Amino acid sequence: MPTSKDVALAAGVAQSTVSYVLSGKRPISEKTRKKVEAAIEQLTYQPNAGARALAGRRTHVIGLVIPFIPELEMGSIMEFVSVIASTARQFDHDILLVTDDEGAAGLHRVVGQQICDGLILMQIEDEDERLPVARNLNVPVVLIGIPRDPSGLVCIDADFEMAGEHSVRDLATAGHSVISVINWQPAVMDRHVNYVDRFMHGTDVAAEALGVTVLHLPGGTDRATISESVDKALASTTGKPAFIAPDRTIQDILRRILGSRGLTPGVDVSVIGSASPTLAELQPIPLTTIDLRPAEVSRRAVKIMCELLENDSQGPHESLELVPTVITHRSSTLRPQ
Repeated sequence: MPTSKDVALAAGVAQSTVSYVLSGKRPISEKTRKKVEAAIEQLTYQPNAGARALAGRRTHVIGLVIPFIPELEMGSIMEFVSVIASTARQFDHDILLVTDDEGAAGLHRVVGQQICDGLILMQIEDEDERLPVARNLNVPVVLIGIPRDPSGLVCIDADFEMAGEHSVRDLATAGHSVISVINWQPAVMDRHVNYVDRFMHGTDVAAEALGVTVLHLPGGTDRATISESVDKALASTTGKPAFIAPDRTIQDILRRILGSRGLTPGVDVSVIGSASPTLAELQPIPLTTIDLRPAEVSRRAVKIMCELLENDSQGPHESLELVPTVITHRSSTLRPQ
């Protein structure tokens, strides 16, 4: 791996001159600077984060602030992380994972220590304590999620309202007049993340427009809670029942409970769930899913961040982008009548 000494030899300058070109601490002639830059490119020399920060006040590191909550399905979170990291590399940036334990103080810390150029925040709550800080940081901040008040913030997320509306429309088209939504587990509901309310609002809007009934029933990770919700749904339904389960953690439990009631998805009951395409196809009965397009949301979040950095943009900024969702049909739903 080449060093600054190698760059100095290739450029025919002192090693200190290379440091001055990188740090900008002393004036360097244009001719000498170009010689050093040519040597850096020729040797594919990569200065460490500290040197890069001095050179352009940049570290080329993006902080990704993630809540690690044991009850949450971390597989879905890691879908975002992997795409964010790979997209960042395409823009010559690295990712620094920052746990959410410190809350707003953690944002001040990573920005104050100048270890990243910008922050991407995930799992945004309605009244998120980090947001007053995020609005006033001197680095770009991009939110994956939408708070109750998005003013002065850059936000991107899947269009959960569209997802809820399309799910109800899809099942109503298949002939269902009563549609039961099994809510997210309490660990999610208690955090008051905005996507839950947007999804539920979408289901209610579609129900009113189509003249069907939507039941909102408790979710959870235990069989007893899901069994109780399923039985309430069946008792309230005339004709073939239909379920929407946006929480990935309950898919297997729901399938087993329906089976124990003698109900086969796609034959006696319709089920729209949430799962990656691979897992959906691997189900005993391939699962019709709400595609919330986490990869596209992740890519767009990084691209927005890099655009802000490229333009030397410092807060506050304001924009809101919703990525359209789609229903991917498989075998777990009845076909339109």
